[in-house]
Amino acid sequence: MKKRTYRKISVKAVDAGALIAELGSGRVVFAIDVAKVDMVAAVVASDGRVLRTICWRNPVENGLVLALLGALRSAGLVVEAVMESSGTYGDVLRQQLLEHGVPVFRVSGKRTHDAAEVYDGVPSLHDAKSAAIIAKLHADGASVPWPALAAEKRELKAAIATMDLYRDHHQRLIHSLESSLARHWPELTEHLELSSATLVALLARMGGPRDVAADLEQARRVMHGISHGLMSAETVEGVLQSAVTSVGVGLLEQERVGLMTLAAEAHRALKEFKKAKGVVERLGMSGAAQRLATTTGKTTAAVLVADVGDPLDYASTRAYLKAYGLNLKEKSSGRLKGQLSITKRGPSRARQYLWLAVCRWIQKDAVARAWYEAKIKRDGGRRSRGVTALMRKFAQALFHVARGVALDSRKLFDVSRLRLS
Repeated sequence: MKKRTYRKISVKAVDAGALIAELGSGRVVFAIDVAKVDMVAAVVASDGRVLRTICWRNPVENGLVLALLGALRSAGLVVEAVMESSGTYGDVLRQQLLEHGVPVFRVSGKRTHDAAEVYDGVPSLHDAKSAAIIAKLHADGASVPWPALAAEKRELKAAIATMDLYRDHHQRLIHSLESSLARHWPELTEHLELSSATLVALLARMGGPRDVAADLEQARRVMHGISHGLMSAETVEGVLQSAVTSVGVGLLEQERVGLMTLAAEAHRALKEFKKAKGVVERLGMSGAAQRLATTTGKTTAAVLVADVGDPLDYASTRAYLKAYGLNLKEKSSGRLKGQLSITKRGPSRARQYLWLAVCRWIQKDAVARAWYEAKIKRDGGRRSRGVTALMRKFAQALFHVARGVALDSRKLFDVSRLRLS
């Protein structure tokens, strides 16, 4: 590899005519190393030669890049752009390229990193070299088309992000509330879950145990109102009795204000989360998500389709597992035999929701639960390995559920070995 390959020139200094003459005819690859501001791209001829390494400032000089590519296309060259999926920094340029009719392809950043030493024998990696490697990977068929997301999917992804924001906010507040209650009203959580809307509403409106004990009838009305009359009389009276007999540290005035403020914000976050969840379910209930919803639940189905895509778009269960990062990897050499583990080379949020769906599956399905318990025994009590194994089976089942096949656990496991009645 000649050192001049890595020499960068500004897009303003590129002579389009001279470049067109060097390229001749055929396909030209414009391989982009994405950055927040300082973009770099390799212009690669059809025979694999890197003819120019161009740099420019994003987004203010994107127009110059588009003009250069327009000149190449006007000369009869077929231009293909390829870039890494590096967060959102390349989204503006990607959109501009697509609007100008330039097809865009995506290359995994991990592949670029792993190919650094293979490319030129040196393990270093910098922007100009990265651009050349991206072009090489594209030429080797290691890229995939990267079209613009449909408006419906963008709406769904935005709704999921809002839902996750309120969920995470609510969980942080609940953790803070737990420590306050452990000091001032430790008995309360014996009667109500920390995530209960009734618990946070009672604290927000009444305050600490002494405030509740001072007006038991008002506290009773609050709990009945928030629970819409569904909370049992036994639970209500248990909460009231715990307030009267609490051994917690008495609240000072500002501590009381802080507790009520924290509880009020947790209650607000919970309501906003439920509202956002409703929006996700409304936007996601079409096509693939609607087919999966009867098995996974509406919210989980929407998240899986938004992050992984329609199972119908995958040719096999192996491809669908790989999209989640649930395909297996092994590191063995000679007599050393490494254990299998999942690659996690997929969206973590999809795996998180799939994990929760599998936990519900274990509780409800006797066959899945029996297999899970047997798996735990074989693995010496390691529960996480059992859940991960079930995630792989569940994802394989979803591949078929999307094609109209009902989930039947007896088709996923060797039932004869589970000793089920």
